[in-house]
Amino acid sequence: MKEIQFEIDGNQVTATEGMTLLETAQSAGIFIPTLCHHEKLEPFGACRLCIVEVEANGRTKLVVSCVYLSEENIIVRTRSEKIDRIRKTIIELLMAHAPDSPKLQDLAKEYGADKDRYEKEASFCIHCGLCVRYCAEVTKKNAIGFVDRGIHKEISFIPEIAAKECNDCKECFPLCPTSYLQAAFVLTEALAFPATSKSESKE
Repeated sequence: MKEIQFEIDGNQVTATEGMTLLETAQSAGIFIPTLCHHEKLEPFGACRLCIVEVEANGRTKLVVSCVYLSEENIIVRTRSEKIDRIRKTIIELLMAHAPDSPKLQDLAKEYGADKDRYEKEASFCIHCGLCVRYCAEVTKKNAIGFVDRGIHKEISFIPEIAAKECNDCKECFPLCPTSYLQAAFVLTEALAFPATSKSESKE
């Protein structure tokens, strides 16, 4: 495959055609924060935390590094005043939903984010989609999915599938950057699994 050379934070890096900026940075040992990325999953670009500056032909633009493909002779900056300000705002918005998330707390320290800047909406889910995508793309069980849209979007276990598959799997649990996934499973298990088991036993 064709090799692509460019610069990240003053370092010359080499990528193969089709690699994203995030993948290239990671392969070169350059850290870019992300909450929705996983090496086994297709890029999603949901959290926007991996935003970077790309300079090409004298023009600069902001891109999401987990979905932006590497290009020849570009200049990439993973930290700048503008990028740090955007990441700080993203972290603050996410902490309004999951203020006790250890990952978000670590990022808040790094970027000087104020967890109390925005009014709390304690959904505890930050919509990274890791659990939904892992269950669909890797384990192929499709036991969890998104329901509703926009600000009302949330994840939900599908009782008929989860009752059969999840207890022996739970591979998605460690991926959750908050405690919401485990709590949602326990709630689904308590409310729906007994009903599911009873209906199956009658058939």
